[in-house]
This record gives sequence, C-alpha cells and structure tokens, in this order.
Amino acid sequence: MVGAAALGFMISLEIAARHYGLPGPITNQVREVVFAPKSGGLLYASMALMLVVFPWRQRFVAVGAAIGVDAVIWLVRWAADARATDGHPFGTGALWVILGCAVMAFTHRTGQERVLLLKGVGLGLLLVVGRKTGDTWLLITSKTRPMVLDQYMASADHALGNLSWPVGRLVTASGPLGFNLLDFVYGQLAVAAVVVALYQLRNVATERRFPVHHLVRTFLLVGLLGPAVYMVFPVVGPVFAFGSGAEHWAGVSLWADAAPPSAPWAVGDLWPGTPPPIGAPHPMGFDEITPRNCMPSLHTAWAVTIFIHSRKGPRFIRFAGAFWLVATLTATLGFGYHYGADLVAGVVFVLTIEAALRAYDRGWDRSGIRLAAHGATVFAALLLAYRFLPSEMARHPWVYGPLVVLATASVIYGYVRTTTAWEPKPAPAPQLDPQPEPA
Repeated sequence: MVGAAALGFMISLEIAARHYGLPGPITNQVREVVFAPKSGGLLYASMALMLVVFPWRQRFVAVGAAIGVDAVIWLVRWAADARATDGHPFGTGALWVILGCAVMAFTHRTGQERVLLLKGVGLGLLLVVGRKTGDTWLLITSKTRPMVLDQYMASADHALGNLSWPVGRLVTASGPLGFNLLDFVYGQLAVAAVVVALYQLRNVATERRFPVHHLVRTFLLVGLLGPAVYMVFPVVGPVFAFGSGAEHWAGVSLWADAAPPSAPWAVGDLWPGTPPPIGAPHPMGFDEITPRNCMPSLHTAWAVTIFIHSRKGPRFIRFAGAFWLVATLTATLGFGYHYGADLVAGVVFVLTIEAALRAYDRGWDRSGIRLAAHGATVFAALLLAYRFLPSEMARHPWVYGPLVVLATASVIYGYVRTTTAWEPKPAPAPQLDPQPEPA
C-alpha cells in the first residue's frame, strides 16, 4: 500500500516536471545508472544504510564491488576522454550494488530473509529517491508560484530581531574559510543523518529486524511534507529578495554552481547590511528559477532530527549532532537563505512530525494525540501570524517576539516532557529476603 502510494507520487512529480520540459525524479534516477550521478556521496551513504542487514563479511564484499565498478567506469571514461562534468565521477557502483541486492532478494532469498533484504534495499533507495523528489519539488515551486511572500516574512522577522542580517554580516566577515566550512556542513546534512542512522540500525544484522522508530522515518517524512507548505507559503529568502542572490557568495565559494542573476528581482541590495524598513508588505514577483523553499526551514528541521536521534548515542555521536545543529542554524541564517521566523517554524514542524510518528507507534494514546495536536496548532498559528499580522509584529516586537518564542518553547517542553514519560522505566532490583544469622 505504502509502496504503491510512493510510486504514484513519483509518477505525478514526473508528469509535472515533464509539463515544464524537464526530466522528473524517475528519469533522473534511471539516468544515474549509467551517467555520472549528481551526488556520489549520497549514493554511497544510501548503500551503507542498505548494508545494515548484512554481516560484516558481506558488507566488505559489497563495498569492494561498488568501488570496483566505479574504478572500471572511471577507466572507461578516461580512455574515451569522456569526463564527468555534470556530476561526480563516483557513485554509480554503489547504485549498481543496491539494485543488484534487490535482484538477489528475489532470486536467492526466501521468507523473512527476503523481506529483511528488501527492507534494506528500500531504505537505501528511499534516501536516493527522496533527494530526487525534493529537487523536482523545488522546480515545481519556482514554476507554479510566480509571487513570493518575502516582504511578509521580513516584516514579521522584525519581532525576532531580523537575525539573518547580523549573522550574515558575521559569515561575510569570516571570509572564504568561514563560508566554506559552513557550506560543507550545510551540504552534507544527509551524510550526517546517515551516520546517526547507522548507529541506530547497528544491530539489525544480528537481531534480523529493524527498530520500530529511527531517524530515517522522520527525515524522509520531513522532506515529503515540507514542500507542500512551500506551495502555500512561497518564500525565496533574504539574500535573494533583499540582496544580490548567489552572486554575494560567488567570490568566496569553492564549489558553488553558477546561478543566473536574481538581483533584478530583489527589493534592493539591503542584505546583510541594512534590515528592510517597516512598511505595508505585499506579494512580489520573482524569477522562475529560484526555489521558494524557505517556509519552513527544512534544513533546520533535519538538523533538529539529527540532534534528537543522536542523544542516546556515545559521546562522539552526541557531539556531532549538537555541532551539526549549531552549524546548520548558523549557515541557514548567515547565508541569507532563511529568516529567523523560518527557523522557528522548522523546529515546530519537525517536533510535530516526530511526535506524530512516535504517537502512531504507541497506538495514538491521549498524550500522543495531545502532543501532536499542540504542535500542529502552533505551526498553523505561526503561518497565520506571518501572513496576516506581519506589520503588527514589526511594530510591536517586544510583544510578538516573546509570544513566538514562548509558543515554540511550549512545543519543545511538551515534546521533551511527553517523550521522556514514554521511555521504559528500569525494573527495580529484586529485594532479597534477609537470611537468619548462624547460631
């Protein structure tokens, strides 16, 4: 049932992308079976997720096969003088191994072993397909939402101190070193998620089953539901709506792709120097290229997911989860990709999804329903306030700012309190009857 729904969703996105003359997620994924993949690291991370169902010896064989295939493909391209200019020169081997394991599940496995291997293959492919689906979603937002609501967000963000502007000045002052360090963290968020997921799934090969709840479920659901909000609340971000766009970072970025100029569509060259003045916001037209992917901040949501699921790991995992959260929040604001209000909405968004997933696993008891409903209500209230009360929020920041923070804090507090109560309590040690002393 779930697989059929996912396939139907993919076909719908494929048709929508074809309508605009571009390949959809299915076409792009099939293309990477032969041609250079867009992200070789993501394909190897996806293969690593699949390999949790195998013992160590078979894992080494699979990794060796993937590297061997990539080496052969690299040699063929080198001999034919066909360089991989539109993607990474590696990663195809990992995809071949994933697909080969799918074939092996039907030809060499039966019963529960087949089911377990197919779950592993599905887990790996979901991460890859989720990336392709997200890219298509971004295309659809830019083509179907010509008007953006950045002026509303900028006005509402006065209540939170227009955080993107001061953080943007700090990142700009840090120069190439600071920018590219944050850019690396920002771009490798999925790989960090895989590291935490691998820790959570470390016992699958021995227990022959997956845990009920793990990071990948939340990660994928955030990516599936988030773009639907983009369609309702299209926002491009301060560096585009109030700045020079990607050109602002062109001089310091080591690996940024060339992007068409967006400055002609901006209100003015205000970011990160001058916060926008308080006025009457209205929808503004923008190009058909820049994604409307700000509200909510999914990078914030994913970073919070990594942080939550890393809390039960060893010290290194906990430290990495905290570092990725702080660095991601700094990057989303400092790069001018998001307003502070986007980040707040992203936190509420992901905690609501996480609460709903855990409540579903528990059978939707009263505490789970209450927690999920509270998060959904706060998220809807934030969207309504940003859309219909931005001028009031800008004129009375000392009223609306604390209200936004308190509403977000209530969701965080409710999540921590409720999920802590859900944790199994350790059984008390048995009390031994006192023995009579020897005479």
